[in-house]
Amino acid sequence: MSADKLILGITGNIASGKSAVARMFAAHGAALIDADLLAREIVAPGHPVLQQLVKRFGSEVLWKNGELDRERLGQIIFADKLAREDLNRITHPAIAKLAIEKLQQLKATPGIPLVVYEAPLLFEAGAEGRVDQVLVVKIDPDVQLQRLMARDGLDETAARQRIAAQMPQEEKLARADYVIDNSESLEALQLRVDELWELLVSEENSH
Repeated sequence: MSADKLILGITGNIASGKSAVARMFAAHGAALIDADLLAREIVAPGHPVLQQLVKRFGSEVLWKNGELDRERLGQIIFADKLAREDLNRITHPAIAKLAIEKLQQLKATPGIPLVVYEAPLLFEAGAEGRVDQVLVVKIDPDVQLQRLMARDGLDETAARQRIAAQMPQEEKLARADYVIDNSESLEALQLRVDELWELLVSEENSH
């Protein structure tokens, strides 16, 4: 296959099941890059980005061992829009640089049928230019609330605050090339992923 293999961006709102979908694609043989893991790489102790975060948010966002206390930082940014914007301004350029390097590397690697970039803030970070097509994982708002509360041990107020802090789902759906609904069971989700995989890979092979 030529070097112009497809890069599929996977996004969606909190607790929509993006990671489950990305893992299913990876199980089919896609190469997976996870923006959240890149975000962890750039805030490792000693990294300039971590120093900038401490400068902006104070040393309270660090554990005693010098690592970032992600939960504490999360509490700050989900409660304050300006803090969230500052966090993005500090972290997004570094994530972008790392993502572009890794995506180009995989795009040029023979034998990979599809490259998947899982990025919760794909649209918010203006990162859709890094991918060829975008899959949005959609979820029923009631199901989303229940799953988020169960997954993160949040009360309803905290869960709603985190949902409200994101770009509305409708906006993401309007900008999607593909949509998979994950409001039902994992089995139903798997079937939808299998169908889309077949479609994407057959299109790739027909080029």
